[in-house]
Amino acid sequence: MKKFKSLWVLLALLMFAASAAEAATKIGYVDMQKAIQSTSKGKKAKASLEKDFNEKKKELSKMESDLKKMTEDLEKKAMLLSDDVRSKKQAELQKEMLKYQKKVSQSQLAIQKKERELTMPIVKKLRDAIQKVAKKGEYTMILEKSEQGVLWATEEADLTDRIVKAYEKDK
Repeated sequence: MKKFKSLWVLLALLMFAASAAEAATKIGYVDMQKAIQSTSKGKKAKASLEKDFNEKKKELSKMESDLKKMTEDLEKKAMLLSDDVRSKKQAELQKEMLKYQKKVSQSQLAIQKKERELTMPIVKKLRDAIQKVAKKGEYTMILEKSEQGVLWATEEADLTDRIVKAYEKDK
């Protein structure tokens, strides 16, 4: 009987310790993409990137249109051209297509590079804001919200808006 009673006491202590440890654990999450885009610098970066993207898109659209016209002209005149001339025109068209593909690739890399350059300082400052909010709120852990990371959480655990406010406050 004493053994049974001491087992209950031990079980009660374990449950108390588990609930105390659970109460001390405080977890939050931040949607970094939303946070970056919500900051004033993030909005400026997005506008700058969109401007660059639209300029490159316009340039690439013109190149694409020119290629389409060249292709159509070649198809229309193919029967009338000699084999030698047709081969030269096809080679020229292929060369222009390669230039276009290279330009598309370079444009994508340039946009990605600029995006990294513009967002890295924002991310660094957001990390500082996250650390301040975490310490002030006595969080055990703050996760980044992503499709693979946080599958579900309460709205109270979302610290994104608080982090953005802390970021803007520390300008």
